Amino acid sequence: MKRYSIVLTLCCLGAAMQAQEEMYYTEVQDTASVQQFDHAMEDMFVQWQGQYRQLQPCDGDSAYMPAFLKEDIVQRLSALPNVIEMPYNQVVRSMIDMYAGRRRKQVSYMLGLSSYYFPLFEEELEKGGLPLELKFLPVIESALNPQANSRVGAAGLWQFMPGTGKLYGLEINSLIDERRDPYRATQAAVRYLKDLYSIYNNWLLVIAAYNCGPGNVNKAIRRANTSRDYWAIYNFLPKETRGYVPAFIAANYIMTYADEYKICPADVPLAPALDTIMVNERVHFEQLSQKLGIPAEELRLLNPQYRIGLIPGNAKPYSLCMPTSLIYNYLENKDSIVAYNKEVIAQRVEVDIKQSATSYTQGGVQYHKVRSGENLSVIAKRYRVSVKNLRDWNHLRTDNLSVGQRLRVSPGGASSASTARPAAVDHAAVPSGEVYKVKSGDTLWTIAKRFGVTVEAIRGVNQPKDLNVLSIGQVIKLPKKK
Repeated sequence: MKRYSIVLTLCCLGAAMQAQEEMYYTEVQDTASVQQFDHAMEDMFVQWQGQYRQLQPCDGDSAYMPAFLKEDIVQRLSALPNVIEMPYNQVVRSMIDMYAGRRRKQVSYMLGLSSYYFPLFEEELEKGGLPLELKFLPVIESALNPQANSRVGAAGLWQFMPGTGKLYGLEINSLIDERRDPYRATQAAVRYLKDLYSIYNNWLLVIAAYNCGPGNVNKAIRRANTSRDYWAIYNFLPKETRGYVPAFIAANYIMTYADEYKICPADVPLAPALDTIMVNERVHFEQLSQKLGIPAEELRLLNPQYRIGLIPGNAKPYSLCMPTSLIYNYLENKDSIVAYNKEVIAQRVEVDIKQSATSYTQGGVQYHKVRSGENLSVIAKRYRVSVKNLRDWNHLRTDNLSVGQRLRVSPGGASSASTARPAAVDHAAVPSGEVYKVKSGDTLWTIAKRFGVTVEAIRGVNQPKDLNVLSIGQVIKLPKKK
């Protein structure tokens, strides 16, 4: 009798273990999504090379990539202290292998930066009552680069589009872009994630919607017979989004188990103690750098929201993040700091503002209009890309430029990891009162929002039956703004 009891116990234990593995294993394969996300990582790495020159690689073995069995990874995923479901499948495995192999240097950089950014993310997520593992969203959105730009116009650690950023209270103008402010953007992201969760009550659907928008997720749910299981709607999501949740799971995994893959954190040369003060003066990074002895590049890294390095504190108080050791020095000497080289700085700011008008985005690609005295080296430095990039993107055979010439200054092409989002629309390129060609992920609501009109107005200038189901490439009329 005792022997049968032991056999029964072992059978039950085996069944429980099998059930647990099934819970963490989902049969999904999608090579194209993995490749697309890998290309997106390459686009971000181009931006990294210009933004983080000061990061020092660690001493980890860059050639070492251990081969772990599926069972090892399943066990580790199940051991993560997460609220959000982290299942295993072949797409997740491929994303893990990508991070551990081709992208291990980037993982090293992100590990180094995580010691700076993750405490901030965790604090705001905790305040909002959200799962702390959402701190890994900026890993796949921007690779923890607050200056990251996507081909569709998203920016910052959390990759807000301008419209969404303003909707959640972020200031965006010629001098300031709070989408790049780690504090303000994180607070906005927490509010946005809470709003999405109130819609779906399912974190994997929330993460998908953060990437491609609620309209696309709702459409996928309808096509999957109202199923609210992420993996059930997977094949009905935009192809750019399918790799997003697997990448999120893989980022949680690789950043947690980096030691197992012999990946160590890069050295981030930031002061160990930082503090933030409110500035009531109009002051430039160059003035702070010269009078306080802090590199201007470090100020830009700590305060990426200031587009040209100018803090317009004379209009209203703005935050300034600096090493704690310099705060008292600034408060004691702020009058002399503001007065330092004031006229020269003012002239430089005027030039910088004019130059900012020479940069624009069209069709998801950023361009620059060449001004008198500019050369490839100057333009490359401004946009934090290489001269070779500029030559390749513009098919230049010589370095000679002409005033007014249009240069492509962003990679475009494959979306950045932020942006497996539907392509944004350039309002100047498609004014209201004309027509618009439907793109992946579009809904009447998102199109109406883009052009500042109502859904009813769009329906009023089109045949109603043509708008029942939108198809990619479909041409619809846009109403004139009143």
